[in-house]
Amino acid sequence: MDLHVDLQDRRDVAGQIYRGLRARILDGRLRDGEQVPPSRELAQRLGVSRNTVGVAYEWLTAEGLLVGRGRAGSFVQNAPRERGARAAATRGVKLRPRAVWSELHVPPPAEPPAPYDFRVGNPDAALFPFEAWHRLLARHLRAAAMTAAYADPAGHPELREAVARHVGVSRGVRAEASDVLITHGAQQALDLAGRVLLEPGDRVAVEEPGYPPARLLFQSLGAHVVPVPVDKEGLDVQALPDDTRLVYVTPSHQFPLGIVMSPARRRALLDWARRRDAVVIEDDYDSEFRFGGRPLETLHSLDRSGRVLYVGSFSKVLLPALRLGFLVAPPSLQRELRLAKQVTDWHSQLPAQAALARFIDTGALARHLRKTRREYEQRHTRLSEKLRHHFGDALEQLPSVAGLHLCVTFTRGGARLERELTRRARDAGIGIEALSGYFAGAPTRHGWVLGYGGVTVDRIDEGLWRLRTRLAGAL
Repeated sequence: MDLHVDLQDRRDVAGQIYRGLRARILDGRLRDGEQVPPSRELAQRLGVSRNTVGVAYEWLTAEGLLVGRGRAGSFVQNAPRERGARAAATRGVKLRPRAVWSELHVPPPAEPPAPYDFRVGNPDAALFPFEAWHRLLARHLRAAAMTAAYADPAGHPELREAVARHVGVSRGVRAEASDVLITHGAQQALDLAGRVLLEPGDRVAVEEPGYPPARLLFQSLGAHVVPVPVDKEGLDVQALPDDTRLVYVTPSHQFPLGIVMSPARRRALLDWARRRDAVVIEDDYDSEFRFGGRPLETLHSLDRSGRVLYVGSFSKVLLPALRLGFLVAPPSLQRELRLAKQVTDWHSQLPAQAALARFIDTGALARHLRKTRREYEQRHTRLSEKLRHHFGDALEQLPSVAGLHLCVTFTRGGARLERELTRRARDAGIGIEALSGYFAGAPTRHGWVLGYGGVTVDRIDEGLWRLRTRLAGAL
């Protein structure tokens, strides 16, 4: 390894090398079993004699912090696990972040999967086509396929073409490759849109209840975020503040309630945006998994004034770990969005983009979707049936014909009951999420949001039976 030692005083060189290495061992920067540079190599790098470095190594060996292993070299031993010295070294002037970061609610760290995992947003990794993906990725990781140059911030040309065709065929979105920007998932697409469109203090409307990461993102950009209620037809357009600059919606499968925005409400939202000179971000996060009902036209397809930005992601379709999503934007914003992507992280990783382009073009994505759609539909049906069987009238299922989750509300009881039953469920090894956690303000509904992406059909049966047993007498 490269090892930096600051030699400020030429009168005590061996002592400075000794103290520098000792400090790195004691604060954990050099770990147990790690090899230090050979004395000849370190001497050449520092411009000192080899004997001087040897003396420092001897002192550390005598102290028990280094051990020599013949020709193999010298290695760290007895390094403490505590890193108090490093922490103490970083104490000093307290730097001040922007005030908004102190005001944001910090999301809890992700919990490990529960034995019966009904948490939201997780696809089933066992359904991912690892072998096919590995072959495609390996093909684009070969030396002949790689380049040392930076790439187009908007994304791999073939993937932009493939995405434009994919959303055109599957969702009726009218888009050319030039309209598509490849992102690190939907969250970066929202971030880029916010950077380009919002000034500090601009008003942003989000659904209530809604998707917390989007709300937190817009708040972090300095926007004034206003929760707008959702009813049985979707976002209540009449409740939108007149000075709203941007509206974020999930019309195809409202998150988390699962409601589909009605055609009348879609037209009303687009008309409102036109009259108020506002922008609409349509997050179509899981519409590939539709199990019934006629799919409605996207807001983007209905838009005639270029006010809708269409956001999609491959996190549910494939895996969140791939961090691949996209943004379909009108021509009036494409230059600025491309520039925002460039100054943020330049571009997403090219081998994965190229592999995904090929995955789409060869029909592998369509085959994968047919397979996973059948599997998730079975889970959706089983979960719905078992909820009715075990909980009867105690829970009301909200209509849901798509996605990887459904929502239930308690027909009696409120916040106290939700907290108690959620705690009991988790104590029984059942990963479950409270509906109240998706409200920005005071919750007006209480219940659960139940995901089925990470739980198989047989685990659904057993998990809900255990849940019913655990909650006996409480509902």
